[in-house]
Amino acid sequence: MASVQRRNNFQIWCDVVFALFVREIKSQFNDKVGISWAVINPLIFIFFLSYFRSLISGNITHYMPTLVFMIYGMLMVRMFLSVFDSTASAINKNKALFAFRQVQPISTIIATAVFELLTIVFVVIVLMLILYLLNIGIHISDPITILLCIVNVWLLAVGLGLAFAVARAFVPEIEKLRALIQRPLFFMSGIFFSLKDIPKEYWYIFDWNPILHAVELSRDAAYPMFNAQGVSLSYMYLCTLVLVAFSLFAYQACWKRVLSR
Repeated sequence: MASVQRRNNFQIWCDVVFALFVREIKSQFNDKVGISWAVINPLIFIFFLSYFRSLISGNITHYMPTLVFMIYGMLMVRMFLSVFDSTASAINKNKALFAFRQVQPISTIIATAVFELLTIVFVVIVLMLILYLLNIGIHISDPITILLCIVNVWLLAVGLGLAFAVARAFVPEIEKLRALIQRPLFFMSGIFFSLKDIPKEYWYIFDWNPILHAVELSRDAAYPMFNAQGVSLSYMYLCTLVLVAFSLFAYQACWKRVLSR
């Protein structure tokens, strides 16, 4: 006689998240160029912008290779935008699945965010291989700080995406605001420039942005001679904590009403 294996609520929730994660992989890479384009797209942007930056500062930018300088900026910002975009639309995209009581909105957010993170990790691996083949030295002085910057940017994107996903259930027009936010963030987060390239009297226009802090601090952690200025780990941590806490409180207060919308 077959025995029935009982699972607790946490095990059921983990299985649901994993199933949603697998579903996300299948939906994203269901065509022949899906997984290739996830790598090719950021590579095109990185090499394109690196070429224009090299016209300004040559092959070395602030004591680090220009290509590496651009990689840190591009990957951080692209990770934020892709995670933010995917998580903000995750609840609406998976609405039909909420008919199953085991599937909760937060599960779709987590599955989508983890998928986007692993996609960026795969892109990083390919980029490191390209740097090796181009004989460009891969120098990382403080890998812990770089990892902390990556995690903070990812959490910022998840927190902001969760807040927008909940708000979208009540005010669909907020989707237009999300598109409006993304465009300036791409150009104000230090992809093409360093904060040191800007006169100090204008730093206030940019240094409110925690993504810029993450980009500059990761460059400084890789190449200490970069000597990042005007940025702070504490400010980045504080922004992440406040945004994630606010999003979780908003979700906890509204998630049952989100299901009924």
